[in-house]
Amino acid sequence: MEDRRTAEGEGSRPIADDPPAERAYPRGGTRPGEPSQIALPLAAASPGARRIVLGPANEAVAAALSDPSGWPFRTAVLTGPPRSGKSLFARWFEGSGRGAAIDDGQRMDEAALFHRWNRAQEEARPLLIVGGEPPWRIALPDLASRLGAALQLEIGQPDDAMAADLLLAMAEQRGLPLGEGAAAWLVPRLERSYAALERVVAEIDRLSLERKAPATHSLWRAGLEAVMGPEEPRLL
Repeated sequence: MEDRRTAEGEGSRPIADDPPAERAYPRGGTRPGEPSQIALPLAAASPGARRIVLGPANEAVAAALSDPSGWPFRTAVLTGPPRSGKSLFARWFEGSGRGAAIDDGQRMDEAALFHRWNRAQEEARPLLIVGGEPPWRIALPDLASRLGAALQLEIGQPDDAMAADLLLAMAEQRGLPLGEGAAAWLVPRLERSYAALERVVAEIDRLSLERKAPATHSLWRAGLEAVMGPEEPRLL
């Protein structure tokens, strides 16, 4: 069987550090059928480079990160569901030179995080702080007041169109051809979450490699059942 992982970068756009507003291809724009994405400059030379798929759930976040000049106290706090791309946005923001980023801020010692905020203020440098799922409870009063005054950004859950784009982008990153109609069949049957989309693509990929078979309808179904369970209510 031909190794489908050898076609590095095939079919993907070149990596660039343009801002999201310039990299995004709006739905119905000049690239019909392609998901709106921004590429991560840090992954320029790597196969299966990660991309941030844009949709209604995160377009406002992308726009805000493109221009931090108007952020209150030059600070923004980003929260959202697990696996929703918060860390990717942080990598893009810092890698593009727009400012500093702190990932998993909710896991940091609060005094240390407050020190990082103070240092960014002294350097007059924009600071993006990524938290977990909202709401983020902060015990240290000084830190709570500073971050409460920052720009609050939140990634929502994907709609159907964005979920389909995410599914295809995740498969492309793995070098996994899903086959025509995969997104239309899988998306209505899946839990609407980034984590579920990621898990089903990983499972289909595993089954495809294990069985040395292309990802056709039978593998879509097997992957779906591995993630959601055979007894879950399902569209037929």
